[in-house]
Amino acid sequence: MRRLSLLFKQRSRSVLLAAVFVLFGTAAHAQGDAAKGEGIFKANCTTCHKIGTRVVGPALGPTITSETDDKWLTKWIENNQALIAAKDPKALAIYNQYNQAGMTVFGSLTDGDVANVLAYVRASWKTDPANPVNASKLPAVAPETGPGSLTIYALIAVIIIAFIIILVLNRVIGTLEKVLVKSEGILVTEAEVEAVPVDRFALIKKLAKNKKFVFFTLLVGTLALGSWTWVTMWHTNVHQGYQPEQPIHFPHDLHAGAMKIDCQYCHFGAYKSKNASIPPLNVCMNCHKTVKTESPEIHKIYDALGYDPTTQKYDSTKSHPIQWVRIHNLPDFVYFNHSQHVKVAGLKCQTCHGPVQEMKEVYQYSPLTMKWCIQCHKRTDVNMKGNAYYEKMEAVHDLIKAGKPVTEAAMGGIECGKCHY
Repeated sequence: MRRLSLLFKQRSRSVLLAAVFVLFGTAAHAQGDAAKGEGIFKANCTTCHKIGTRVVGPALGPTITSETDDKWLTKWIENNQALIAAKDPKALAIYNQYNQAGMTVFGSLTDGDVANVLAYVRASWKTDPANPVNASKLPAVAPETGPGSLTIYALIAVIIIAFIIILVLNRVIGTLEKVLVKSEGILVTEAEVEAVPVDRFALIKKLAKNKKFVFFTLLVGTLALGSWTWVTMWHTNVHQGYQPEQPIHFPHDLHAGAMKIDCQYCHFGAYKSKNASIPPLNVCMNCHKTVKTESPEIHKIYDALGYDPTTQKYDSTKSHPIQWVRIHNLPDFVYFNHSQHVKVAGLKCQTCHGPVQEMKEVYQYSPLTMKWCIQCHKRTDVNMKGNAYYEKMEAVHDLIKAGKPVTEAAMGGIECGKCHY
């Protein structure tokens, strides 16, 4: 026993020191900040992902929680294209599962940013209603009710008591003034007291003579007015959230969401022209000549086309255009080409227009400001492989490196769209 005691005393310091190192090593393990991750997630991920439900990409809550290799997740988020090019098995499985739809590359995010996002997703998934673990724990939602009658009566009683106190205080003040006058031996009648003029602006005049108060008031007023002017001018012509009422109700969540109709089936101009274009009513008739013919909204299409569903004939004399209300509108000095972003860059419609497949009525999801566009251009990598436009630019750069002359024609200067756009 004595030997064991001596051995324990000799080794106790080493064991204690090792335990301290383990404790500090565990504490120093890189843990993400969920609070910081929330801001990064909302700024970069909400266009394609939600915590508990699938949008464009998978629901991140169960996906990230089930994946324990944070190093691999960090590589995938920062540059998934590199993992795909390297034939990584996990990356290829995800790429093929989602029909080889490329995910945005977030090269501007650091490893710490990604760790913060992962921490936020995992923390949010623990309390998300879509989590099966929480489904049985959700309390019954109580119906919204107004304030109770007891609360209303209590407020009325407080107001009445306050009014009575004010009346009593006024009487007391008047009585004290009379006592003060009598104690000083001054006999003043009530008529004389009432005849004395009262300067209601005495306090204001006193404050106006206080230089410090005047300076402070001017300083606060200038800051408040400047801030209001700045915010007002900054948000001029920014119509984020604008949702006008359209002449025909078109539920995008049904067509693009439930029915999985591709956006470019209707907005076919987005792939090949500057404008995405509003689809003609004939596109609607491809389906609604036989689908939901009893709907009042579909009959608005029939009336606009002069179409008689009983005879299935068109009368051009009864047709008239639908006055759609434009939602997304850029300033006249801004040139934006849909085909350049959709066909050349390969962006999805949701990148700018948000989760349209979930909208019952479309609204402006993004601010569409210059700052918003520039931020997107900074974080979006250019994929030059197999792209005729960038291959031409690469050929021009090779000519410059070789010291050969470069003409405007080589730069695309004789293309029709250079002038006739």
